[in-house]
Amino acid sequence: MQAKKRYLISLLTGAFLVLLFYFGGGVPGPAATGSRSRHGYSRPEQPWPHFSDPLQHFSPWDQSDTEEYNVHISPRQKRDVNSSVYKGKRCRMQSCFDFSLCQRNGFKVYVYPQQKGEKISESYQNILSTIEGSRFYTSDPGQACLFVLSLDTLDRDQLSPQYVHNLKTKVQSLSLWNNGRNHLIFNLYSGTWPDYTEDLGFDIGQAMLAKASISTENFRPNFDVSIPLFSKEHPRTGGDRGYLKYNTIPPFRKYMLVFKGKRYLTGIGSDTRNALYHVHNAEDVVLLTTCKHGKDWQKHKDARCDKDNAEYDKYDYREMLHNSTFCLVPRGRRLGSFRFLEALQAACVPVMLSNGWELPFSEVIDWNTAAVIGDERLLLQIPSTVRSIHQDKILALRQQTQFLWEAYFSSMEKIVLTTLEIIQDRVLQQTSRSNLMWNSHPGGLFTLPQYSSYLGDFPFFYAKLGIKPNPKFTAVIHAVTPLVSQSQPILKLLVSVAKSQYCAQIIVLWNCDKPLPAKHRWPATSVPIIVIEGENKVDFAFTVWQSFPERIVGYPARSHFWDNNKERWGYTSKWTNDYSMVLTGAAIYHRYYHFLYTNFLPNSLKSMVDQLANCEDILINFLVSAVTKLPPIKVTQKKQYKETMMAQSSRASRWADPDHFAQRQTCMNKFASWFGGMPLVHSQMRLDPVLFKDQVSILRKKYREIERL
Repeated sequence: MQAKKRYLISLLTGAFLVLLFYFGGGVPGPAATGSRSRHGYSRPEQPWPHFSDPLQHFSPWDQSDTEEYNVHISPRQKRDVNSSVYKGKRCRMQSCFDFSLCQRNGFKVYVYPQQKGEKISESYQNILSTIEGSRFYTSDPGQACLFVLSLDTLDRDQLSPQYVHNLKTKVQSLSLWNNGRNHLIFNLYSGTWPDYTEDLGFDIGQAMLAKASISTENFRPNFDVSIPLFSKEHPRTGGDRGYLKYNTIPPFRKYMLVFKGKRYLTGIGSDTRNALYHVHNAEDVVLLTTCKHGKDWQKHKDARCDKDNAEYDKYDYREMLHNSTFCLVPRGRRLGSFRFLEALQAACVPVMLSNGWELPFSEVIDWNTAAVIGDERLLLQIPSTVRSIHQDKILALRQQTQFLWEAYFSSMEKIVLTTLEIIQDRVLQQTSRSNLMWNSHPGGLFTLPQYSSYLGDFPFFYAKLGIKPNPKFTAVIHAVTPLVSQSQPILKLLVSVAKSQYCAQIIVLWNCDKPLPAKHRWPATSVPIIVIEGENKVDFAFTVWQSFPERIVGYPARSHFWDNNKERWGYTSKWTNDYSMVLTGAAIYHRYYHFLYTNFLPNSLKSMVDQLANCEDILINFLVSAVTKLPPIKVTQKKQYKETMMAQSSRASRWADPDHFAQRQTCMNKFASWFGGMPLVHSQMRLDPVLFKDQVSILRKKYREIERL
C-alpha cells in the first residue's frame, strides 16, 4: 500500500513538472519582457512605488478580476473594449503624425463640412465655431495640417440622447480620414453604465484625442491632450472673471475644506465618496453627499442615506464654494468632475482625489502651483495635510487658480484654442513656448513664440526677469493731411519728437490722397525719418512707459460705459474723472502689441477697421487690456483734444464727420462681442511731471514743453 502511494505521488509530481515546463514554467524565451539581471534571467519590472512619482489610478482595468466587475462584462466584451481603447496605444507625433502637411502653409486646421441630417450638440457646434473663427482655420483641406470632424464625438455614452449612432461607418467613409492621421477628436464622455470605460465606440486609428476624464494609463504623452470636463452651460467666449478680487491676507476663509455632491452607493467611483463622512466634522471641514439621485435610489439606499440627505440640504453650495480655502475634487463615475472648474473660478484651491487622472493640459500647466494632488487611498490624511500648508503658499495657490482660470478655462473658446496651441507647439518645435510662458501671466494664448523665443522681448516679462526695456523708441506718425505750409501741426510734431533724447527714428505712415511732398519739404532732423505710403511731450511719456512697459501710456483719453436703455456699450469723450482708453494718436506702447494685433486678432475685426478707417485705437486698447487685465496710463491733462486741420485741406477732418462717433459706438460692441466681454478697465490715475503747471519759474521744470500740449 505504501509503495502504491509513493508511486502515485511520484507520478503526479512528474506530471506537474511536465505541465509547468510546457506552459512556460521554464526559462523565458526571447519574446519575454522585463528587465534582465546580470545572471541573464528576466524579471517583471515592478519596482516599489515612490510617493514623488505620479500615482497609478484604480481604473476599471484594476478591477477586472473582481467578482463585481465580471458580473457586468463578459470575456468577449472585455477583449473588445481592450482592443478598441488600446488600438494606437503607441502613437506619438513622430510615428502617427505627418509633419509634411504643415510645412507649406503652417499650422492650419480644416473642419469637415456638416452633413445633412446629422444632429450636433450645442457644445460641439461651439467648438467647431471657435475653430472656424480662429486664425488657424482654413476652408481648403489641401492647406490643412490638422483635421477636425463635423460628426459629434463629444458624448459617446450609449445611454445619452446626444449619442451619435453608426459613427464607425460614418468616419470610415470620409475620404480624408486616412486612418485618423493628422485628425483631432474632441470627447467629454465615453463608456456607459456600469463600467464607464474610455471606449469611444469606434476605431480612432491614429487620431489624437482631446479628451476629458482621460486616465494616465490610456493617455498618450505628447500626442493626446487632456481637457477639462465642462457643462453645456459653459460660455462659448469670454466667461466670468475669477472670484479672487483682492489679495486677502491672511488667505483663510470660513471653511478649510468643502465638498457637496452625489454619493454613489455601488459601482465604479463609489468608494471615495462613500468614505467622506469619516472626515466631515460640520465645522471647518464640511463634506456633504446625497444618495437622492437617479430613479431607483430608494431601492439601493443604505443606513446613512436619510441622515446624509438631511445634512446635505442645510448648506448652500455657492456659499460654501466662495467661503472655503480648499475644495475637494473627488472622482465621480468618471475621473473628471465639474467641481474642478468650479473650484478654480472660485479661487478655492482644488484638492484632487482622482487617482490616475491626467489633469487638464498637463503637458504645459504645472498643477503643483495651483492645486493639491491627493491620493484616494489616504483620504483620512487630507485634513491634516491642508492644515499644514503655510498661508503664504495658500495665497500663491489661490492667485494661480485665478490666472489659470482666466487664461485657459473660463470659456470653450479658451479651452479649444489652448488645445490647438499645444499641438502647434509640437508641430513647430523651433518656435514653441517655454514653461514660463504657459504658467505666467498673461499665459500662452497671448504669448506668441513666432514673435521671439527670448522672454526679454515681451513687455510683461521684464519685471520677472529683472530687466529694463529698450532705452530708445520709434515714433510712428499717421499723416492724413497734405503738407501745405511749414507751420502745419504734423511738421511741428516731427521736429518736437526728433528732439527727444530717447527717439531712435521716426516712421511716417502717409495715408493722404495727395502725393508725397518733395524731400526738401520735410524738416531736417537729427534722427532718420522713414515715410511709408499707406494703401487705403514725448520724453516724459516715454520715461513713464519705461516703468509700465506692458501698458499703453499716452495723453488724450476716452472712456466706455454701459447704456441701460439701449442695452449696449457706449463710447464717450466727455471730461470725467476716469478713463479706460488712451488714443493712439499720441501714445507709447510696446511693439509686440503690433505683432499681436496682426497675428492674433481675426481678419473680420481688422477688415472692419480698414473699411471704416476708424477704431484702430479702440481695438488696440481692447487687445492690450485683454492681455494685461489693466488700464492704460494717462499722462498730463488737457480738456480739449482736436485735430487741427488746414483750411486748404482737400480732406475734411474725420473728427467732424457725424458718422465718426456712431462708428466708434458700433466698434465698441463688435469688439466686445468677439472678446466675449468687456476687457477695458477704468482708471482714475494720471501721472504728471514734478512742478507740472505750478506757478514757478519755467527754468525749474525738467519738461518745459509739456505744458504747451
